[in-house]
Amino acid sequence: MRLRSLFSLLFLVLFTSSAYARFVTVHPSSTDLISNGISGGSLDSELIIKTVVSSPPAEEKEEACEQTYGFMPCTKTALGNVFLILVYGFLMFTAATYLSAGSELLLEILGPGIVGGLFLPMLGALPDAMLIMVSGLSGDAATAQSQVSVGMGLLAGSTVMLLTVIWGTCTVVGKCDLRDTIAVNNQDTKGFHLQDSGVTVDVWTSYAARIMAISVIPFVIVQLPQVLNSTSGRHLAVLVALILSVLMLISYCVYQVFQPWIQRRRLAFAKHKHVISGILKHLKQHALGRLLDDEGQPDEHVIRKLFETIDANKDGSLSAAELKALIIGISFEDIDFDKDDAVGRVLQDFDKTLDEQIDQEEFVRGIKHWLIQAMGASGHSGPDAGPRTMKFLDHFHVQTKREHALLGDNENGENDEESGEVADPKWITIKAALLLLLGAAIAAAFADPLVDTVNNFSAATGIPSFFISFIALPLATNSSEAVSAIIFASRKKIRTASLTFSELCGGVTMNNILCLSVFLAIVYVRGLTWNFSSEVLVILIVCLVMGCFASFRTTYPLWTCFIAYLLYPFSLGLVYILDYWFGWS
Repeated sequence: MRLRSLFSLLFLVLFTSSAYARFVTVHPSSTDLISNGISGGSLDSELIIKTVVSSPPAEEKEEACEQTYGFMPCTKTALGNVFLILVYGFLMFTAATYLSAGSELLLEILGPGIVGGLFLPMLGALPDAMLIMVSGLSGDAATAQSQVSVGMGLLAGSTVMLLTVIWGTCTVVGKCDLRDTIAVNNQDTKGFHLQDSGVTVDVWTSYAARIMAISVIPFVIVQLPQVLNSTSGRHLAVLVALILSVLMLISYCVYQVFQPWIQRRRLAFAKHKHVISGILKHLKQHALGRLLDDEGQPDEHVIRKLFETIDANKDGSLSAAELKALIIGISFEDIDFDKDDAVGRVLQDFDKTLDEQIDQEEFVRGIKHWLIQAMGASGHSGPDAGPRTMKFLDHFHVQTKREHALLGDNENGENDEESGEVADPKWITIKAALLLLLGAAIAAAFADPLVDTVNNFSAATGIPSFFISFIALPLATNSSEAVSAIIFASRKKIRTASLTFSELCGGVTMNNILCLSVFLAIVYVRGLTWNFSSEVLVILIVCLVMGCFASFRTTYPLWTCFIAYLLYPFSLGLVYILDYWFGWS
């Protein structure tokens, strides 16, 4: 059904063209009749009906629009250009949808790794990159200089829309009740309470936000000559920013490729810390005395008594089987982990002689090391720690549990996706390739007509093309990504919220490095002038405000959505004031 609608729309666009007419020139005559050009059997040179097929009168040639590719429809009227913007925008939206669908199918076959790290982010930014590229390649340098503002408008508009309107909406639809500053999955009873309702994301989202904030560095570099009021170094600044943005793009893709491996390592470490806190808490409950003495130091006498209690066969050492029995007997509050792996990690911490046994001295040294680590993590140390042993262990236990939750473990019912074998991998691969090719072809074919239509609409209405591309074009190129993010956030789980906001940060990062690389390459190769101070300032403000906010917190109360929403009109107003009141452009 979707393909049928697409083909119908393409047919309408391709076969809608300018109408041709016959122009009648009327000369003075003794009658009110229009002659057919023949008077008395001979041609009257003064009374000719001039038939014009392809060459209208001179005064109408000035109003004629230039057809893209020589056959795409065009118009000079504002209403006609609005219609064409809607049509071409829908086609770009369709291209983005096909690219997204093909990427997801490819991800099912090949998994995250290279596909998730390289192809998915690039394919998501492909429609934007295509529009930016054609905006600076059309015509001569003067034409490209006038049209390149469309590309900058799209770049700024996409970034601002993702971090404001879409971010705020995802916060609203994904909100859950907050308990101890952490969202409770699938529980939304607080309504629109600004403080007690919101979303929680994992720590990887904070890392994505920090990367997003760092990705604005090329904007700062390319803007330096204008900040310093220098004209000689502008071309060099563009080249340096281009090189840096390409290097950052490569680094970001490498990070994305290895990020699943890094995440698994971090998660395993967090689980081990939680096992440590659970064992210490269990030992405290069964100890004949405090684990810390009055000076706040580990009490060896109490620890040795604990060893004797755990040593079931009284052979003076703890075997792997005895450690496993200890761990199985401890409740770890629904945090799932491999018991054998936990035993192996405990042995690794304690067994310094590598004999697969833990003697009493090794046990005492290991427990002392764990207690000091727990005191440091919980902030309790010194003489006061002894009487408050249970308190700092409880704090350490809660801290490790929270750290584990924020790392986004998918083994505790959080994963809604079925992880099974793909039914027909060959057909899925072919389908993914066709969707990717179709989406790329549509984006490549209709990017140039859309840019021309935006410029024609700007000429017809007097509205700067930057504002048209800032508001309208991101709706076309980012709609599928926005809808997908909102639907995913509405599942009201920590994991889905984390994926949603991570993807938003990743989309902005790709705008800041991939799309900017394309833009800078065009400016450098064609010798265009970089004159986008107000646009760069808007991108810097929005990215740094939202990036810093998301970098240092993992819970977004509902009130934070107002910050995101207000940044959108603020961005538009700031560009208008700087450009048309202070003349920055």
